Amino acid sequence: MEKQTKARENLNTLATRLNQINNNVRVSGPGIALFSLVMALLVLGVALLEGRVAEGWMVAYTLILLAIAFSLLLGVQVARQWEKAVVLRLGKFKGLRGPGVFMLLPIIDSASSWIDHRVMVTPFSAEKTLTSDTVPVDVDAVLFWVVWDAEKAALEVEDYRSAIAWAAQTALREVIGQKALAEILIGRAMMDAELQKIIDERTTPWGITVQSVEIRDVIIPQVLEDAMSRQAQAERERQARVILGESEMQIAHSFAEASQAYQNNPTALHLRAMNMLFEGLKEKGALVIVPSSAVDTMNLGGISGMVAMAQTQALKGDNPPAQG
Repeated sequence: MEKQTKARENLNTLATRLNQINNNVRVSGPGIALFSLVMALLVLGVALLEGRVAEGWMVAYTLILLAIAFSLLLGVQVARQWEKAVVLRLGKFKGLRGPGVFMLLPIIDSASSWIDHRVMVTPFSAEKTLTSDTVPVDVDAVLFWVVWDAEKAALEVEDYRSAIAWAAQTALREVIGQKALAEILIGRAMMDAELQKIIDERTTPWGITVQSVEIRDVIIPQVLEDAMSRQAQAERERQARVILGESEMQIAHSFAEASQAYQNNPTALHLRAMNMLFEGLKEKGALVIVPSSAVDTMNLGGISGMVAMAQTQALKGDNPPAQG
């Protein structure tokens, strides 16, 4: 994992260097058009003046037009809408140019940097970083930032893109080391805000402001993940048993209140017993199992006998005896 990370960082650094070289030596469309025009004049002039002027004048004419052509090719630059060119004159800061067309004096001026003012996205990560409770974690995050001062970004830091990536990674490792694993897993929003504040304080002197930091993923060891899963399952089972116990307590309290209501009112108790018996017969047919204590207390024996007699009479009425 570490070798892959280092290889990726080396590739990013190489790509940044190539991009810088490509940006510092830029040829614009208007420059190419003017170069082609001057070269056409050169060819036409040589064809018209050949044999009519001295050879020395022809060489001078050719060199002058070539110098003008290459000066226009490299001197006429175009900055895109989101770009600013940092112009140095004889090594000193001259100013910012763009967006649009601008001219560089040959040999004297140079566009040392082209600063992009759009919102940039930089992914960064911290691998096998220990938390405050000594748990190794891998954290991936994304940084959104923008250059607000092109002069500072070009003059105050050598490579602001690499600098902000390293500053973000260092800040991430620092924040992880100060927090426990539970705080990292639960308080991502708070961690994002803290990272943004730390990184922004480091990059403000470079003319860069951090808009937001978003943590994409937090990876913990598989063994610890299994243990946390078992812990969460045990916690859910404990909560389920606590809820069941509280329900039993509520039911017991309800029965206690009901017993007090029936204590001095035997008529209500008998009516409740008859209702219970009716419900039982309706659900289970003719078979009802009643505790003996309930039979004695609520006089269910007489009631059940009356119910049985009523059922017998009903059956006889449905099936009359056959006539001889």
